[in-house]
Amino acid sequence: MKEPHNYAHVGYGMIAVAASLAVIGLIALAIGSNVLFGDHIQRENTAHFNDCKTKDFKPKDCEKYWDRINTDVSGIHVDLGK
Repeated sequence: MKEPHNYAHVGYGMIAVAASLAVIGLIALAIGSNVLFGDHIQRENTAHFNDCKTKDFKPKDCEKYWDRINTDVSGIHVDLGK
């Protein structure tokens, strides 16, 4: 019976894992000085949503919220006048 040798496949897998860890390390170095990077993004998005809410979601940049409002789950009911 022939012995299966998957050394090449294992080697390629190890290279893929090492490359992905290197990419993760580079991303960590890029945003390492700003430990609250994700928090700042979320706060900006929340501020934008609240700004759109005060303007009844009428401006062009607020169109991305139109599919999420006017539902019982959201509790926001606005006449969009499509």
